[in-house]
Amino acid sequence: MDPSTLIGFVISLVALLAFMVMEGADPSSLIFLPAIILVIVATFGAAMSGQTMSDLSKMGGWFKLAVMPAKVPPATEQIQTLVTLAEKARKEGLLALEAQVKAIEDPFLKRGLQMGIDGTDPEELRAVLESEIAAKKAEDKVAAKFMNTMGGYAPTIGIVGCIVGLMNVMGNLSNPEALGPMIAAAFVATLWGVMAANFWFLPMGAKILRVSELQAAQMELLVEGISEIQAGTSPRAVRLKLNSLIPPSEVAKEAA
Repeated sequence: MDPSTLIGFVISLVALLAFMVMEGADPSSLIFLPAIILVIVATFGAAMSGQTMSDLSKMGGWFKLAVMPAKVPPATEQIQTLVTLAEKARKEGLLALEAQVKAIEDPFLKRGLQMGIDGTDPEELRAVLESEIAAKKAEDKVAAKFMNTMGGYAPTIGIVGCIVGLMNVMGNLSNPEALGPMIAAAFVATLWGVMAANFWFLPMGAKILRVSELQAAQMELLVEGISEIQAGTSPRAVRLKLNSLIPPSEVAKEAA
């Protein structure tokens, strides 16, 4: 699991609480259940209305991808795996990889190598794998868009809560002593809307897109490696080509 999202959530919340304490405000004033229910539930409902039922069945996976995404292994590890496979294929032929393929955990790499071993045409193999990458990127984009949509709705729904609270204030002008707490409670809904959007929903959308980019880049790296192995390219040439596809900082780090 990549914990950076959870760490970011905590840092943002701690910064807000520290600001409130330094300003002399009571942090416990954030715990206003009506505002929390309105912002979180109504935002979720509004975002749901823009999705299909098929999309909604994947929602649990979307939140897991945003908050607890799988850790993307270093590209250098994948390159080393591909170079090792290239060495064996160069010496013994593609069929010699059959036993090693069964031990590979990455399903994408496993499928690609198996297709190569089965004699799939190189162009067809590449087309199939690239189509799978495109499908994954499209699915991840839908998940990110859902989170960003929630981030767009939350502040406005917070304002709706504020307006409802102020309507309640206007109906109780005859009770001046109660006006201060009621006005404060009304603005808590706005705070929750802005906070939920900028502390949680928008960062979650950005995280999904970033993880998707990293995963797609590694899958594209694997496609190149599989194609070179199928073509019988020398292990040294495989390493040089794959190293050229990753950031120079990663190559330098591995060399160090």
